[in-house]
Amino acid sequence: MPRLIFISPYLKGGGGNAPHLSYLVKYIATRPGAAPAPDESGKLPATVKQKELIANLARDFPLTKRRFEYEDFLANPTRENASDYIQVALEQNLDQLGKRENYVDYIATRPGAVRSGAHGLFSGGSDKLVIAHVQNEVANHSGNVWTPIVSLRREDASAMGYEDAESWKTLLSSCASDFAKGYKIKPENLRWYASFHNESHHPHAHMIIYSADPSEGFLTKKGIQQIKSGLVARIFPEQLQELYTAQTQRRDALVADARTVMQGLTERMESGVLRNERIEKLMVHLAGRLQYLSGKKQYGYLPAKLKAVVDEIVGELERDERIAEAYRLWYELRNEVTASYRDTPDAPLPLSQQKEFKQIRNAVVTEAVKLMGRQFTFEESPQADALFPAENTNAVPPDDAEPVEAVDAAQPERDAAPVVEWSRRYKQARKYLYGSDNTPRDFAKAYALFLSEAERGNALAMHDLGRMLADGLGVEADAELSYEWYAKALAAFTAAEQAEPWDYFEYRIGKLYAAGLGTEQDYGAAARWFSMAAPENKYAAYSLGGLYYHGHGVEQSFERALALYRQSADSGFPYAAFSLAKMLRDGIGTAPDAAEADKYFRMAFSGFRTLEKKNHDDKLQYRLGWMLLNGVGTEKDIPAALEYFEESAKLGNPFASYQLAKYILADESSAPIRVREAVAYLRRAADCGNPFAQYALGKLYAEGNRIQKNIPEALRLLKLAADQGSDLAMYRLGRLYLSGEDIPKDTAAAIRWMTAAAEKNDEYAQYALGKLYLTGEGVQKDKDAAVGWFTLSAAQGNVYAQFFLDHIDSFRDPSIFMAATRLLHHMSRVFSDAPPAPRTGPGVKLDRKLLRKLREKKIAQGHKRDDHEQEMTM
Repeated sequence: MPRLIFISPYLKGGGGNAPHLSYLVKYIATRPGAAPAPDESGKLPATVKQKELIANLARDFPLTKRRFEYEDFLANPTRENASDYIQVALEQNLDQLGKRENYVDYIATRPGAVRSGAHGLFSGGSDKLVIAHVQNEVANHSGNVWTPIVSLRREDASAMGYEDAESWKTLLSSCASDFAKGYKIKPENLRWYASFHNESHHPHAHMIIYSADPSEGFLTKKGIQQIKSGLVARIFPEQLQELYTAQTQRRDALVADARTVMQGLTERMESGVLRNERIEKLMVHLAGRLQYLSGKKQYGYLPAKLKAVVDEIVGELERDERIAEAYRLWYELRNEVTASYRDTPDAPLPLSQQKEFKQIRNAVVTEAVKLMGRQFTFEESPQADALFPAENTNAVPPDDAEPVEAVDAAQPERDAAPVVEWSRRYKQARKYLYGSDNTPRDFAKAYALFLSEAERGNALAMHDLGRMLADGLGVEADAELSYEWYAKALAAFTAAEQAEPWDYFEYRIGKLYAAGLGTEQDYGAAARWFSMAAPENKYAAYSLGGLYYHGHGVEQSFERALALYRQSADSGFPYAAFSLAKMLRDGIGTAPDAAEADKYFRMAFSGFRTLEKKNHDDKLQYRLGWMLLNGVGTEKDIPAALEYFEESAKLGNPFASYQLAKYILADESSAPIRVREAVAYLRRAADCGNPFAQYALGKLYAEGNRIQKNIPEALRLLKLAADQGSDLAMYRLGRLYLSGEDIPKDTAAAIRWMTAAAEKNDEYAQYALGKLYLTGEGVQKDKDAAVGWFTLSAAQGNVYAQFFLDHIDSFRDPSIFMAATRLLHHMSRVFSDAPPAPRTGPGVKLDRKLLRKLREKKIAQGHKRDDHEQEMTM
């Protein structure tokens, strides 16, 4: 691994150090690289005197232990390596040598040290330097003078071309801005000199750095890291990229294991509870103090005494073994990432001082404010508060009222009287309805042609007119007129079948009875008609299989459904192949068979894609998008899925619109214009009666985070979703009425909605009702009712409900009782969000505009302009 050593001791200017400074300039300018000894004695073990001297040097000058030479001596304690370390240790501490007679004597008598008068001093300019002038300038400087050393291993110096003074001059000159920034010196005041020493093992440069303004300049640990990272980025540009790649691979392996552990820890936090009486007392104390505090109730604005209380609460949280282990692991990952440009890992800071975890301190303040106002709190998991409920990937897209190819592909091989005629005009009308590569979709023309054909008595056109009127395609939706045309189609198909029995007529009649189009829905009649057609008609076999699967009109039989689906699928019907694959996958009516299920899923996908190319139907497009999105019957391909969803949404498919909105809003960084697109998609789906879209859009309007808050519209949409049985919407309505933040508090309405959700088995509504009955807030206190609701909620895995059940006899104020647990769950989210590594690597800088924006954001989050984290300085 390429490495670079950068250490930076300093001398106070003026006074007794002036002679040392003058000597230092001359020494680094005139000392040549030490020549290797011509014999092999350097390979012998170090002498006793060398070992004693090294021990003294390491003790008196501990900074020298960070040099490559010391590492080499520890790894291989030969005379040569001992001599190299002793030499650099003495060079690095010239200011103290005059006071250590034994060290001075060693310099004078050390074998192999060459002391010629060659001049190697350079700086960033092109002017030739006069050593005497530089000596005088440095010796008389009254401010700090830093004497950094930049060292490389010989193999790295050779590989990167840093084996001569000119290369080092170019390198150090290019880093002048890094030096100025790191030493907090204005660029125009920076003064630096250097000399290259071409040591056999570790070529290095001695430098002298100071500011023309004696009052300026100081070096922190962060400054050292900035300088070192800048040097590394310039010395190892390509190697650094390779290093990062290798590090990334190694780190990915570590992270893969660590993430698994971390995920387990955060899940334990998220699903766990924390009972800590010290936190409860501190939270009550903090809440009491906050009510007398004016201004913003955020950590950055608190007086020092209250900040200390918050820090103590965070410190108590850190004592929890789950949090302590997660924090230790987080630090381990962080140090692995930063190892390339830090010699030693950072010592862990207390959690309350770690800048990546600032948000937990504001979370403490927020929870205290809730206690101060005695607000009813809602303990939920992030999944419960999600905009889009988690989907079961084994779920399937909504069943189509009528499979597309059941109409199109079921074109009879012969026309049976004018009542069922695939005439030229009828075929053209269908091209306009579905569109094709050569014919753009045109609903108005399709409607006109269908109407003309229907008036001629064509039952096929009557049926399609019914669909267009039902869906409002090319005309205003008209349910009554749609029903009339469907009824006419049913009468025409029935008359034709009576005149000349045919499985095609029987199938079409059965479909109308099954869907209740033009007649009362009658599954029994549908089953009879499908049974007549099924032996010869794959579409009828599929439809009859659906009736047996659901037990509609016939006694439920999964085995019979499986056989009918297989018959239809093997005849080339993709809808049947899809349904058969689901049964094989889930082991319904047969033993599970993943391989056979995958075969039929792929057969279904291929068939759907072929059909969609012929008929650009929105339902087919949505189904294909769904399969691509979930990797069912094909490889997962999100871009391709989105293309299908977009085409389907253009045709008004509410499920496709919902999926597009879900994809856009899943990205928290989506631009405002994309968010507006998502809202438009949700609006289309909601207007079509999609309860999931109604809930999501209502929640967006209620929260007002990504769109402007609109409580009346939120209530309207949530009630629409609730009317369709959405327990999520019911619970959300209960929350709104109970919190009383955006609408007047109405506990009675809240309880009605919460009860409706709880009766649909919503665990969070059951938990909230338990708390309400336990406290008697808005209802008569009823401990038995509370226990009942808590029990139902806990049975679904709600840890909060179980917590209350376990402590029901030691009950106090629930808000205080749950304070530590809520903070524990805040911590789980902090660990999930906090990156274990710096966001910028070596050499990456932030411009002033971005820094200003970051400062403004920090202030907006509740930090004072001068509210800084404590920094460690060197």
